[in-house]
Amino acid sequence: MSLENYNIIESTLREGEQFVGAQFTREQKIRIAQALDGLGVEYLELTSPLASPGSLEDIKAIVGLGLHARILTHIRCHKEDAKVALDTGVDGIDVVIGTSSQLRQFSHGKSIDEIIDLAAEVLTFIRSQAPGIELRFSTEDSFRSEEKDLLRVYLAVDRLGVVNRLGIADTVGIATPSQVLRLVSTLRRLTTADIEFHGHNDSGCAVANAFAALEGGATHVDTSVLGIGERNGITPLGAFIARMYTYDRETVKRKYRLDRLRRVELMVAEMVGVDIPFNNPITGFCAFTHKAGIHAKAILNKPETYEALDPTDFGLTRYISIAHRLTGWNAVKARAEQLGLSLTDEQIKSLTQHIKALADEKPLGLDDVDELLHTWGNGVGGN
Repeated sequence: MSLENYNIIESTLREGEQFVGAQFTREQKIRIAQALDGLGVEYLELTSPLASPGSLEDIKAIVGLGLHARILTHIRCHKEDAKVALDTGVDGIDVVIGTSSQLRQFSHGKSIDEIIDLAAEVLTFIRSQAPGIELRFSTEDSFRSEEKDLLRVYLAVDRLGVVNRLGIADTVGIATPSQVLRLVSTLRRLTTADIEFHGHNDSGCAVANAFAALEGGATHVDTSVLGIGERNGITPLGAFIARMYTYDRETVKRKYRLDRLRRVELMVAEMVGVDIPFNNPITGFCAFTHKAGIHAKAILNKPETYEALDPTDFGLTRYISIAHRLTGWNAVKARAEQLGLSLTDEQIKSLTQHIKALADEKPLGLDDVDELLHTWGNGVGGN
């Protein structure tokens, strides 16, 4: 069911702010929040109000925008953090504490028993102060934690009856899809709360792991625009949308304004000083470019033969590259028709061979091919 009924927790304004190139001003944060809200994501997660005085005021400013998305903030499992977060007016508070042996030893120094006691204190306090707030408890570094420790913590928290969601975090990006599926499925079987997945991309599995989490029964997935975040970031928003689109196109089109994705990515990319990668799902410059002749012929006849994603759903167009040795005559013919030229199939086939021969000698551009097409169309070249 969660593969059709899931929520995106968009964390560009929390996890994304941890990207090395991110120095968002308040104005930029507001622009990002409004753009993501316009795209249709269900939640916006913001940096802890304890991070800095400016962070606290940024949260209040975004809460005051009256967006459709629910506004969350992310805090340590500290009662004092909770008091500050409660005063911001957010719709939800995300509480986190590390459970792996590494984090217990080198971060907060608490035992599993102490973690359980602290979580109970903080979570029940938040619920007592804000009965209607959305409350999540997450372990950190879940996949380097002992499963018996994780389950002790999750079951104890679930029994409190005060949280809406339990969070699982692949904090250092080491999990595999099968591991994620297994842990989420186990948690789904043993607990009653919704389940959120936060996955880092250190080993390139963030999107696959997010999908596996949904397969296991997770209800919420954390993303950021272009995947920006600590180190090389988390599940990228656009890539996750692409993954879900190929699974259930109509649900994704109903949930999100897909034509706004590229503008959001371009805006954030400019703010953090990066380019959109050439192979970025959906919005990379060659995402809908076709080059091989056999591909081009099929695309011209029926685009779905080589496109799982329809570029028009994202406000984009496909491009057929013809200025190279792999080109096919069907693609060259289509370009001639775009230019309003009348050439016979035999002329097109001869010209295609000429293009291939030239491309073996030197790089060609579309202008070169267009010039050849006009020349041959005027009867100067070919027969």
